[in-house]
Amino acid sequence: MRLQCTVAGVLLIGSSLWLQAFANPMVMSRTPEKVSKIAPKVFIVSMFEPETEIWWGIPEFDLLAHNITVPGLSPIYPDSEINAATTIMALTLSPLFDLRKTYFFIAGIAGVNPERATIGSVTFARFAVQVALQHEIDPRELPANYSTGYIPQGSYLPNQFPGNIYGTEVFEVNDDLRAIAVLFAQQAKLADSSAAQVYRAKYATPDGQKKIGALPPSVVKCDVATSDVYYSGNILSSGFDNITSVWTNGTGQYCSTAQEDNATLEALLRSSVRNLTDFSRIIVMRTASDFDRPHPGEEAVYHLLYANQGGFKPAVQNIYLAGVKVVEGILSGWNTTFAAGVTPSNYIGDMFGSLGGTPDFGPGRQLSLADAGVLRKRGLPKVRFA
Repeated sequence: MRLQCTVAGVLLIGSSLWLQAFANPMVMSRTPEKVSKIAPKVFIVSMFEPETEIWWGIPEFDLLAHNITVPGLSPIYPDSEINAATTIMALTLSPLFDLRKTYFFIAGIAGVNPERATIGSVTFARFAVQVALQHEIDPRELPANYSTGYIPQGSYLPNQFPGNIYGTEVFEVNDDLRAIAVLFAQQAKLADSSAAQVYRAKYATPDGQKKIGALPPSVVKCDVATSDVYYSGNILSSGFDNITSVWTNGTGQYCSTAQEDNATLEALLRSSVRNLTDFSRIIVMRTASDFDRPHPGEEAVYHLLYANQGGFKPAVQNIYLAGVKVVEGILSGWNTTFAAGVTPSNYIGDMFGSLGGTPDFGPGRQLSLADAGVLRKRGLPKVRFA
C-alpha cells in the first residue's frame, strides 16, 4: 500500500496499490537510516475506496502530491477488524515515521441509530465498543426470556457484564479533543439528498421514539459500535444499544455502527504504550450512510438489502465537508494548541488501564486483569453486573 501525503503534514492511509499510476510518485525505497523520518501532523484513516477518493482533488491540500510505500499495510484498504489492526500496527512500527505528535483522524461512514442521529449526520465518538465480542445463539433457539442471541463472554444473560475480559471490548478517547473537533465540524454546511429526506421522514412516528432520525443531518456527539458483521434490524440494534450502555457503565450512547474502530484503537493503544504514538491524539468521526434498523412498517430484510435510503452519497461527501474543517483547525492551531496536545480531563485507554489512570467503565482495572488471566483471582470476589 502507498500513503498519500502533502507538505502541509497531512497523510491519508487507505489508498490502494494501483495509485502508483499517478504522476510523480515519491516511493520511499531507500533504507530508513538514510531517510529523515516523516512527522505528519494529521493522519486521516480511510477504510475503503469512496472514503479515500473524497479527499482527492480538494482545494485545501493535495493528498496525491506524494506516495509513500509502507511494508505490511493492507494491499487494498484497512477495512474490517483484521485488516485495520494489522495495517495500523504496521504503520506505527514503520521506521519511516515519527508519530509521537501525530493526530489520528478516523474518518469513515457508518450505520446509525435513528434514536440518536440521522443519515447524513456526522458523529464523533468518545467510546468505541466491540459489541460482537460475545457468545451468539441463533434467535430461533433462544428461550423466551432472552431478548437477543448475543450473551457476553463468561456470563449468562444479555444484560450482564462479561465474565471473561479480552481487553478490546471498550476504548475511550480524549473527550476534550472530541469537543474541539465537534466545534470545527459544526462550521461545515453538510450535504443531504432528496432521497434521504424522503426516507428519513418515515421515522417520524407518533410515539416519537425515532424522531431524531427524521431530522436533517447535524454534528452529533455519540459513540461507535464495532462489529465485522454488517447487521441490521430492531432486535440486534437494541441488543447492541444495551451492551454499549452496560459495558460503559451507563455512559456510552450507542449511535454509529462500523467494522474497524476497536481494531484501529487497539493497535494505536499498543503503540502508545511504547511511546510510538499518543493515544490522546485520536479523533473518531463517522458519517451516517444508513439506518441500523427499519422504520415502522418496513421489514428488516427489505431495509438492509433493497431500500433506497439515500444516505450513502451525502455521508461520503460529509467526510470531506466536516473532516476538512477538523484538519484545517488542527493545522491552523498547531503552534498555539495542538503541537503541545490537548490534555484530556477524562480517562483514556482500555479496560486494563494500560496507559495509566483508572478506567471509568468496566469492573475496574484489577478485576479486568484478573478476568483476562493476567492477574490471579485469589482474594477477589466474583462480581456480576445486572
